[in-house]
Amino acid sequence: MNKGVISCHNLHKSFFQGELEVPVLKGVNLDLEKGEMLAIVGASGSGKSTLLHLLGGLDAPSSGDIHILEQNIAGINEEARCQLRNGSLGFIYQFHHLLPEFSALENVAMPLLIRRMRNSEAYDRAEEILKQVGLGHRLTHTPGELSGGERQRAAVARALVTQPACILADEPTGNLDRHTAESVFNLMLELNQKVSASLIIVTHDLQLAKRAGRIKQLVDGVLCDMPGAVQN
Repeated sequence: MNKGVISCHNLHKSFFQGELEVPVLKGVNLDLEKGEMLAIVGASGSGKSTLLHLLGGLDAPSSGDIHILEQNIAGINEEARCQLRNGSLGFIYQFHHLLPEFSALENVAMPLLIRRMRNSEAYDRAEEILKQVGLGHRLTHTPGELSGGERQRAAVARALVTQPACILADEPTGNLDRHTAESVFNLMLELNQKVSASLIIVTHDLQLAKRAGRIKQLVDGVLCDMPGAVQN
């Protein structure tokens, strides 16, 4: 069996409005193996993004366990948690969050430079991954000089450049037209298979979600199989 990349057990998360407790997640269980691609769908406000933030160590659960590469992230300090997150996970959001004053090459190299990798090595790796996502001719262009699809491709490259074990994508095609969304989604499928990085995609687009290896639905705070979906 492949080594587990991300797992959670009996995960609960509540928010408070004054003294009123608002439960969002009510006992989520999930196991994701190396190279798997999982799509999570659900109604707006069902807690999909909340779940992704918890799995990525960006927020703490009210109760329950989360493991990244079999390490319980609740059992380590914040510095170690940041190192584990930065070394093992990549993040893609609906809005690309590229730095507008920097080129595509500089944006993609940024996570490596923050790790204090040598400039030449960081830029070489960034250029290589940008070529893989079809942006080898756009290295010196700033985000404002790129199309929406190109900006999202650059965001995918930035998530991949650190060679993470898993990529967490929150509505990565939600801000794109249908044609561009399919192009970006195809790229993510291709890279998932090529680099063997696990992938969790939160999306409202059921048509795209059905192309993932597995699809789950978040209903009433619980993650369950989607009726009628084929589970590989």
